[in-house]
Parts: sequence; C-alpha cells; structure tokens
Amino acid sequence: MRKPEYRLNGSRSYRTRSHPVSQAGSVSLEFVILLPFLLMVLFGIVDVSLMMYDKAALVTAARLAARAGSVIHVPALTTTQIAAVATANANGSLISGGASSMPSVTVTQANGTTSGSALTVQISYTYNGLVLGSTLSALTGPLVLNATAVMNYE
Repeated sequence: MRKPEYRLNGSRSYRTRSHPVSQAGSVSLEFVILLPFLLMVLFGIVDVSLMMYDKAALVTAARLAARAGSVIHVPALTTTQIAAVATANANGSLISGGASSMPSVTVTQANGTTSGSALTVQISYTYNGLVLGSTLSALTGPLVLNATAVMNYE
C-alpha cells in the first residue's frame, strides 16, 4: 500500500499518475517523428500557392501585352515593343526565390497589323520555387509555366 502524503491543511492524498510510467514522453516522441512531414506539407502548400500566383501573373502580363499591341497606335507597336511590355509586367509581378530566370516572350502577328488579324503573345517562365520547388525541380526537371493571350487588332 502507498504511503499517504499530507497536505498543508492536514488532509491526506495519494499520488496517482494519469499515465503509466512506460508511456511517459511518447506524445513528444510522436510529435518529433511527425514534425518533418508536417513541415513538408506546409512548405509544399506555400510553394504551390506561389506557383499559382506566378501563373496568374504570367497570364496577366500576356493579356496586357496583347492588349497594348492590338489597340490603335500610330505607328503600331513592333513585336519588340510588345515583348518589352510583357517582360516589364511579368518581372514586376513574379515571385522568385534566389536565382530567378527571365520570362521568354514570343509575339506572333499572323497577318501583320491589319484590322481583325490576330496578335498572339506567349510567355514561358521556369519556376524555381522558394523551399520545395528547387528540390522538386532537381527530381523531376524544371517546372515551366506558360501563358498565351490572343487578341485581334482593332
């Protein structure tokens, strides 16, 4: 039988443990084992979110460049000027971790600058990622994001 423990007010109490001695510290050990996996999931969510943001930024840059090239200008913008608009908009919006690559822009004028002909702006960008993106790129190859915008000349 256990010895009673006396409190300051004179009443007796018996010490009891809520967990057996053999399970002490098992919760912290399980947490230490699962922590790296939880952090990988968290950083993976952040990287995928940033990749989706960069994709949206590329789509916006392509659309803005196609719009700038298709509206009436005197003289009409050249393909180099349209590509510069796309590059400037993309560089101002992209989130890159460390060494970033420049987006490559291709501008195609199917039938010149005549009214009603199509202007196509294509942007390609290699996503590097912040945390897991660079590791994933090393395993699967580079992640290339593409965006295309087509507008007719006015």
